[in-house]
Amino acid sequence: MTDELSTSQSEPAPGATEGGRPDPMSTVSRDIADVPSVEIISTAALHLMSAAAVNLGLAEDLPEHKDLDEARSLIDALAGLLDASAASLGHHHAAPLRDGLRSLQLAFKESATIPDEPGQGPGEKYTGAVHPSAARR
Repeated sequence: MTDELSTSQSEPAPGATEGGRPDPMSTVSRDIADVPSVEIISTAALHLMSAAAVNLGLAEDLPEHKDLDEARSLIDALAGLLDASAASLGHHHAAPLRDGLRSLQLAFKESATIPDEPGQGPGEKYTGAVHPSAARR
């Protein structure tokens, strides 16, 4: 006579499915654990920048698409992320992201039919008022 434990299938190994294949979620967790925070923050910032640009009508394949409400939300989120993570990013990584943010803020100002009060534009509660420089006028 055999006991129930000896005839049952063994538990899958940690990180594996019942079929013995690696669990994709376990693999993702291990992979993301190896990624430095600066890369994750920068990637999130780039996604926010890209989405804001599309909603400002700056995408080559969707130049007619404009949704300023969406763009405002995305620019606010980007500014908040950059403000909160500035110390972690350091100047080397933060400077180009801040330049991109400023470009989006200026593009928003150009696209808006009703101008915001100074300091009330998207992201300006984090960056301060954004004005075009004399060289760009």
